Amino acid sequence: MAFRKRFTPRRKFCRFCADKEMPLDYKRFDILRDFITERGKIIPRRITGTCAKHQRRLTVEIKRARQMALIYYTATHAVSVQKKTI
Repeated sequence: MAFRKRFTPRRKFCRFCADKEMPLDYKRFDILRDFITERGKIIPRRITGTCAKHQRRLTVEIKRARQMALIYYTATHAVSVQKKTI
């Protein structure tokens, strides 16, 4: 009788709680880019592992960065994505 190993997922943790020195600011788009999909959607906290307090702050900072044009709203606004014109 073969025994299967049970899959135990790694415990998710909040990156901002673990590293108190990591700033959560709209000007740090290199950090914010980790929490956005290629299409421009904000990744939910159940996937990223951030706590509720930091997820709310992260959402506000991402929206501020979008408003200041540091981050694109959607993938079609990105320079790397070219529209086909006929």
